[in-house]
Amino acid sequence: MTLPPQPKSSRRRAFLREPLVYRSLIALLLLVVLVEIVVLARHNFTPAKQGQRIAAKAEKQLGAGPLNAKQGRIDFNRVEARAEALMHRRDMVGLGIAVVEDGQLAFVKTYGETKADSGEKVLPTTLFRWASVSKGVAATLAAVLDQQHKLSLNDPVDKWSRSIRLPKSNEHVATLADAISHRLGIVKNAYDDRLEEGIDPAVIRGSFGPLFPMCPPGTCFAYQNVGYDLIHEAIEKATGKSYDQAARSILFGPLGMTSANTTREGLIGAKSWAQPHNGRRTLPVEEPYYRVPAAGGVNSSIIDLGIWMRAQMGGAPAVLNQKVLFTLHVPRVLTPRRGLADYDQIQKGGTYGLGFRQSDYDTHHLVGHRGAVSGYRSMILFDPAEKVGVAILWNSQSVKPTGMALEILDQYYRRPQHDWMEIERQ
Repeated sequence: MTLPPQPKSSRRRAFLREPLVYRSLIALLLLVVLVEIVVLARHNFTPAKQGQRIAAKAEKQLGAGPLNAKQGRIDFNRVEARAEALMHRRDMVGLGIAVVEDGQLAFVKTYGETKADSGEKVLPTTLFRWASVSKGVAATLAAVLDQQHKLSLNDPVDKWSRSIRLPKSNEHVATLADAISHRLGIVKNAYDDRLEEGIDPAVIRGSFGPLFPMCPPGTCFAYQNVGYDLIHEAIEKATGKSYDQAARSILFGPLGMTSANTTREGLIGAKSWAQPHNGRRTLPVEEPYYRVPAAGGVNSSIIDLGIWMRAQMGGAPAVLNQKVLFTLHVPRVLTPRRGLADYDQIQKGGTYGLGFRQSDYDTHHLVGHRGAVSGYRSMILFDPAEKVGVAILWNSQSVKPTGMALEILDQYYRRPQHDWMEIERQ
């Protein structure tokens, strides 16, 4: 015998009479789902994830897809924790870090302030000075123009520079390649003091002739700024453009480096720019090294320095092909050991190419450069074979961030963690 269906009102009363346990289970399930949503949201919006999202956005603008974070070797939560520990130091003001992993921007993050105690945060778009990391831009411009047959790296320097004079008339012997690998044969940092006194760099280059000849051109390394900058005269003569215009049209624009420029006005006129510091004291923006733009004139955001490093690892072949990169990075001269810090001592076999240094770390060959000018520091360090690297900009005179690069590379190489920044020492 089939019973007639119950009316809706009866079914509703029956549901209300269901045991309390069923309704409690439903409430518990809803609570679990809510907790999972909160946990996932917190995981995806951690400071480290923010740095990865900024990098992914930059990669998208460059026309590439973001990395699959599950495949990465670098623990960016660890990077975040180390950066935060570093920023607790009184001698740190602002900082930007960019990490390239497997050839793509994987992490871009900024910390601190543009000016001490101002409350103005450093942003991914905040401009810093590159200082001597700028030398790689000049060398790259020269290598590209060499490939385009607009100049030859083997040309004598006096063919392209009206100002240069060298001991024993070696301006007829030294080549452009010698100039941008610090092999002019004159004393280290020749007359940088005169540059800082405000003397015209072209006049200073014209006074090198009476200097003692340390060695024949092309045979020994002695770091230069004023002498190195003769390449900017060559670039302007070969392109018919100002150095800044040449850098923008040949490199910065095609690479997507929208903030990069080579003038003091380009820095201080930016919407957000990091002011230089010694400790917590704000310094003036010194002009002298903007007058040798090939040696120390570039400014940019940390995003653009990351893009620059990525391109030097082969990430922009339409702009910088492998022949150009080989020309830049092949070792040309042995260099003295750089310093006494642990991160310097562990790197062996120091050499210099064109605008870039090379060293060996464990079994890995690294390429990079550092920069320092009053109140600013900078560095890039990368492994072109593994396509991993670290770029850092900061607006203080502390050297502590220099060790961050090896700390991050250690993660990629699966080496034991080490306090290369020495911020855990008492």
